[in-house]
Amino acid sequence: MAKIAGMDAERGRWLLIASAVIINLAMGSIYAWSVFVDPLAGHYTEALGQAVSANQVLLPFSIFLVCFAVAMPLAGRYIEACGPRAVAMLGGVLTGAGWLLASMATSLAMLYVVYGVIGGAGVGVTYGALLTVAARWFPDRRGTAMGLTLLGFGASPVLMATIAGRLLAQFDVMAVFRIFGVAILATIVLLSLPLALPPPGWRPAGHAPPPAPGPEPGPAACPALHGLTRSEMLRTSSFYGLWICFFIGCVAGLMAISIAIPVGTEIVGIEAGFATLLVGLFAIFNGGGRPLFGALTDRFTPRNTAILSFALITLASLTLWRVPTTPVYIIAFAILWGSLGAWPAIAPTSTAAFFGMCDYPRCYGVVYLAYGAGALAGPMLAGSVRTATGSYLGVFPYVAALAAAGIVIAHLLMHPPGKEAGTTEEAETA
Repeated sequence: MAKIAGMDAERGRWLLIASAVIINLAMGSIYAWSVFVDPLAGHYTEALGQAVSANQVLLPFSIFLVCFAVAMPLAGRYIEACGPRAVAMLGGVLTGAGWLLASMATSLAMLYVVYGVIGGAGVGVTYGALLTVAARWFPDRRGTAMGLTLLGFGASPVLMATIAGRLLAQFDVMAVFRIFGVAILATIVLLSLPLALPPPGWRPAGHAPPPAPGPEPGPAACPALHGLTRSEMLRTSSFYGLWICFFIGCVAGLMAISIAIPVGTEIVGIEAGFATLLVGLFAIFNGGGRPLFGALTDRFTPRNTAILSFALITLASLTLWRVPTTPVYIIAFAILWGSLGAWPAIAPTSTAAFFGMCDYPRCYGVVYLAYGAGALAGPMLAGSVRTATGSYLGVFPYVAALAAAGIVIAHLLMHPPGKEAGTTEEAETA
């Protein structure tokens, strides 16, 4: 009988989720990057005599997210071969090293490499291992387990920005980077120790797995698992439908993160302090959207949950565009931040449901590239509209149009390979 920390696996598997939540809480520190922008700009300008702008110091954030997304598919093949413990620990060492080396960076170019590339890659490596563990131990509640696993990543900005702010009040920015680096490295490495995949054939009591996509597994490919390989997945329309929908959800959410404060102060007219306070509220919706939409995906199927998220994005964007008042701003941005939390739960659950667990780490690694693309496109869309019109208000019709297109794409393509758009919910769940 499988055991986890001396407990029956059905109970002990929740300890793995708890470990993953805390690991993601540490890795999600990237979303508190805005707290470091001004201190870093001051450090390079005053201490090192290098004239830098706040915009230049924002670039490590984008590089980090792109490397995060790219590292996931590259590391995916090693999760099965080496085990999630070793892979997660390696990611923890890289992440911690990124922060520690950033504390010694003497130029922006060095900061881009050590923090953006090394730190971002480390998070991508560990992130994929955590999702694979959740997917394999929870075939009966996959969306819920993945949503809870990612709760820490979404909620991290609320806690980490507060901690960073208090540390910056006492220490210089490079000392704070060292503190974060040591704490993140130790947290990830120690909490990765219990991570493991279930033994072949294990499943929760009473759980009868539905027929999985793809042929029966062969001994040379995916022992004891069904599903499609990455190359087989790439030949299905279901993959492209999921990828595009994930991209649209991320564009809307990451755009909302990048312009939340300027929309509040410049368009709605609230004071800067109140706008900053509201960002903490929005971050709670970001974190809470992950377990909520993960559970909804379990209950209502990936397609229907995706359509719900796009309907909410469309409604929020159009309402804010036409009625830019304070109450509408708060509700609309809570929904948009929640949509960013929704898709990191919908996408991995959909990948497992559509393509099985045979080659899951590498399959979801490719799907996750949609997040990296959204990280670039969302802020770029917002900046382009602002440059062309002089206001961020014109962003929202574009977001609404994208979300409306997402509803159509989700309806037509977000289903298991070989199923028609009108398939029954039972077949789609399978």
